Amino acid sequence: MDRKSFLHALSSFTASKISGKIDELKNFTGILPGSGPMPVLFLGHGSPMNAIGENPFVRGWKRVGLSIPKPKAILCISAHWETGGTFVTSIEKPGTIHDFGSFPQELFEVEYPAPGSPELAAGIISMVTATRVGSDLGRGLDHGCWSLLKQMYPAAGIPVVQMSIDATRPAQDHYDLAKELAPLREKGVLIIGSGNLVHNMSLVAWEKIEEPEYGFDWAFEADAMMKKLILAGDHRQLIDYQSLGKSFGLAVPTPEHYLPLLYVMALRGEEENVSIFNDKIIMGSLSMTSLKIG
Repeated sequence: MDRKSFLHALSSFTASKISGKIDELKNFTGILPGSGPMPVLFLGHGSPMNAIGENPFVRGWKRVGLSIPKPKAILCISAHWETGGTFVTSIEKPGTIHDFGSFPQELFEVEYPAPGSPELAAGIISMVTATRVGSDLGRGLDHGCWSLLKQMYPAAGIPVVQMSIDATRPAQDHYDLAKELAPLREKGVLIIGSGNLVHNMSLVAWEKIEEPEYGFDWAFEADAMMKKLILAGDHRQLIDYQSLGKSFGLAVPTPEHYLPLLYVMALRGEEENVSIFNDKIIMGSLSMTSLKIG
């Protein structure tokens, strides 16, 4: 086969694969008309008490919810669902998981009765090739998801699917998987990564809970470095975060609250703007820093 024939065959094969992906997407988003790419959000969720409180962070979530088109569906990657393997919730009526302790009874009584979307879950399972995605028919929504959505979309009328974080995979694998979720944005699906950029619970200064914006020097240093890399679009260093020094090591002692950021960054288009909000550090070792892409 000469070079011209090879390139023609390669082009035909690529077009066929793209067409196949579009067909798969249509199968489960027939009810979701294209409306241009939805923004992507990384939200620092902090305490589950934010679900029933009113504070600057909650107001930031509400503002960003009002600033974007109403989603046709929501896909949330939460720090609070770690698994061996990757799964999506496929249940029609996901329950509200109260995955915390030592909080007021009022918080345990909160329900967020958003519908699920088995169709969206099945489509994600079909379209992702970076890893095998499994279907979870029993799990509901954890507080990393519903505590945000209750404030942003209190009517609970938008279908919600969660994707788990495979705790056995390195950061690069999560980034590569997220790339394959990009077509969902064109179908009105809002993708949210929920975690905290700086999250070290073992070093929380509980006695500073009433002091807004109290942070340790290393927390400010790591948060500033992360924001610099985010705004510069330096995905390589964000993926290789474990090599970025002591402050990063203290800010990210375990990866589950950081990895949702990589899902969001992987979905950023080359010309898309990034805006940062809720840019505060609290109780010494937690950041509420959040961002919107697009």
